[in-house]
Amino acid sequence: MSCTSCSTNKGPGGCKSNGSCGTGGCGKLNVFDWLANMESPAGVKPFNFVEVRFKNGRKDFFTNETEGDLFQGDIVATEASPGHDIGVVSLSGELVRMQMKKKNVPTTHPEIKKIYRKAKQTDIDKWQAAKDLETPTMYKARTLALKLKLQMKISDVEYQGDKTKAIFYYTADERVDFRELIKIMADEFKVRVEMKQIGARQEASRLGGIGSCGRELCCSTWLTDFRSVSTSAARYQQLSLNPLKLAGQCGKLKCCLNYELDSYLDAIKDIPDANTKLETTKGRAFHQKTDIFKRLMWFSYFDDPGNFIPLSVDRVNEIIALNKEGEKPDDISVKKEMPKVKLPDFENVVGQDSLTRFDNTKKKKKKKKKKPAGLAPQAANAQPAQTQERPAIQQNRPKPATEAPKDGAAQVKNANEQPRRPNRNNNNRNRNNNNNKPPQPAAEA
Repeated sequence: MSCTSCSTNKGPGGCKSNGSCGTGGCGKLNVFDWLANMESPAGVKPFNFVEVRFKNGRKDFFTNETEGDLFQGDIVATEASPGHDIGVVSLSGELVRMQMKKKNVPTTHPEIKKIYRKAKQTDIDKWQAAKDLETPTMYKARTLALKLKLQMKISDVEYQGDKTKAIFYYTADERVDFRELIKIMADEFKVRVEMKQIGARQEASRLGGIGSCGRELCCSTWLTDFRSVSTSAARYQQLSLNPLKLAGQCGKLKCCLNYELDSYLDAIKDIPDANTKLETTKGRAFHQKTDIFKRLMWFSYFDDPGNFIPLSVDRVNEIIALNKEGEKPDDISVKKEMPKVKLPDFENVVGQDSLTRFDNTKKKKKKKKKKPAGLAPQAANAQPAQTQERPAIQQNRPKPATEAPKDGAAQVKNANEQPRRPNRNNNNRNRNNNNNKPPQPAAEA
């Protein structure tokens, strides 16, 4: 079955909760109830409020008007205005009391709605049919907004469980007059239309995605409050002010820039300002860079800006105090300023420093030629003489043209060319001519 707690219609792998995600649903703002397996003390009634989650992490608190207890993952029918809505219980028990106290929601608040009952199968079927209409409705609403030339972007649509109301979420840079758009959409979709403007960060949290760190976006998994992020957070952490690296998928500065900001602010309390100039008898020195957590500062003389001299924060404060008194040290650097770090003895035991240790192949040993026993030492060092024997001539190699061919074969003009195959008729003619010739006299001895 599909996951009923979100609009992806894809069940999370391995949950086996038959469509009602007991873990909170597809990683969207999950809550771990660490008090679920703890029994309440005797005589203490369970807390009568539950937290219900709707599409894309929208949560609200409701009173439990049903006879039985509700647990995490139950699909319930809740009160809405107008009609009723379908949601999933995301939290129950004493942990709801702590969440309401954290968010300053009193139990006697008049706007807290109630839960009617657990959802029936007819309610679930109607809810699923309403969610199937969300995507085509969003595309149709975008085309209507473009026809009216409205400077807005409709990012998401959420239908109520009874299909009587639809909430359209949009983002816009300026104020938009969408009264005409609401009339057209009400006639087109036959529902009550509610427009709700959200920011760029809320849009990214509803859509989800993968960040540059390789993990799912914080705003779509666990982050609920969106604090303002300024470029000063990047300056304190000595990050380059590159908008391509500092901006998230929402187009704003990343929320994670605020995570470690307090640690950096505590570390730079006693570190001198970067605009500090040090006066010495050798000359003036200016600041180059700072390592906050190692508490090191690099300075260079104006005469030699390429030479970076590392100084500890204590040494810099000492020179600043001397300059205030009108004194100038001979040099900013002090001997034995940087103690040497002793390297461990077991650093290169197995050769981990060599990156090419697996590339070395075993070389084959060359066999030495044995020298003859009676060879003189000078002859051994001398170069071997060339042998007078010539290599054997191949059998198919043609004979030179000066030699007479056997059996009447044609003479070979070129020694490199192969002899042609003799014709049988020519051979017969040569034999007849040889028979008709007179016998030649024998040569004298």
